[in-house]
Amino acid sequence: MTDAGASARKLELLEAAYGYALEHGLGDLSLRPLAASIGSSPRVLLYLFGSKDGLVRALLARARTDEVGLLQQVGGEDLTQVARQVWEWLAAPGHRALLTLWTEAYARALVDPGGAWAGFARETVDDWLNLLAAAQPVSVRDTGEGVAERSHVLAVLRGALLDLLATGDVQRTTAAVERGISPRRR
Repeated sequence: MTDAGASARKLELLEAAYGYALEHGLGDLSLRPLAASIGSSPRVLLYLFGSKDGLVRALLARARTDEVGLLQQVGGEDLTQVARQVWEWLAAPGHRALLTLWTEAYARALVDPGGAWAGFARETVDDWLNLLAAAQPVSVRDTGEGVAERSHVLAVLRGALLDLLATGDVQRTTAAVERGISPRRR
């Protein structure tokens, strides 16, 4: 297999494995069922990704690509407006599988901060805080109050997301987000 062929095959298998991970999660990922499901073999996956941890890192990077894609779509100069846009995206039913995978990876990164999960939780916090910082006035952004304000908004979004994933209750969690991001409540 040429480098270009290996690279194209690696991308093809990564996309297929990502679909599998969205459906089945990463917690009990086993190479044999994964490989059988995506039309490959464990040996090919190990060759292309170096190890199971290498494959998991590639899957986490792929999930983060979707997350960063959101960040590039959301924008504005008002923190409340941006928080509402983010929540609308988080609450959309079509994103449940990605967000469940993200939650699993986030939790694993906290429990097992080394290996394949290393840095995932911190990087995602930084991604979201940077998005929220961009929605704050420059005069506030780098102050302690600015950091606290966007950290509060992130905590509200993340907490509501966990409840939404657990219960599916969009109405209740959306009301909670609205209450938590309202300028008079912060």
